[in-house]
Amino acid sequence: MPLDSLHAPADPYSTDPDIASLRRRLQAARHVLVLTGAGASAESGVPTFRDAQTGYWAQFSPEEMASEAGFLAHPQRVWDWYQYRRDLIRQVQPNAGHVALAQWQGRNPGRMTLVTQNVDGLHQRAGSAPVLCLHGNLMENRWLLPPKPCCDARFTEGDAPPQCPGCGNYLRPGVVWFGEALPHAELQQAQDAAKACDLMLVIGTSGHVYPAAGLAHIAARGGAHVVVINPEPTVLDSVADQCWRLPSAQILPALLA
Repeated sequence: MPLDSLHAPADPYSTDPDIASLRRRLQAARHVLVLTGAGASAESGVPTFRDAQTGYWAQFSPEEMASEAGFLAHPQRVWDWYQYRRDLIRQVQPNAGHVALAQWQGRNPGRMTLVTQNVDGLHQRAGSAPVLCLHGNLMENRWLLPPKPCCDARFTEGDAPPQCPGCGNYLRPGVVWFGEALPHAELQQAQDAAKACDLMLVIGTSGHVYPAAGLAHIAARGGAHVVVINPEPTVLDSVADQCWRLPSAQILPALLA
């Protein structure tokens, strides 16, 4: 399905006076920070990490599938699990919320910092650039250990998981596992944007996962207008100036038109 066809008019909201007011605030903002979580992708049909553990995979704990220790104990099993998740993601498309964000970002270069906790790459597929991926990207790989000169991802042996033929270093999914720090550069850029923004949209996240959730607190302390968009209450509602109990794929096309 073409991405343009996903950007359907949101008639129930486009004439809403509160939406109109928020659109004016958005248009006047010098810099907008957007944080997206699993809810933004769930509307595309992307199962959450735990929801994807069905059938054969239900017998394994998340820690077994998302830690260096689990990978070293059963490298093929963990690699196959992530290949399974990649196959699931390839079957879905960016939704109207992803597209609305990408189009606004394209029309307003330099005015939006887009930060995501998601690893599915749907923002990028919708056309957003740059995207700060705090938890990595499932569709990419990186070396398990610091690469040596012999480590070249173009030349590996085996496939579950691939290894460097010179030193045996494994390729692993490019996501943040339990016990690992978030990528420093991306986190620093996100925190700097939270300090500088005058409007922040918090989309599809419960607000339980830190340090990502801390961005809303930073923005609020700096005087930014914080808007939470989520069908259910979140722990970040207490720092928000507005809360919209709607799916982002419904409200964002009207808000960002």
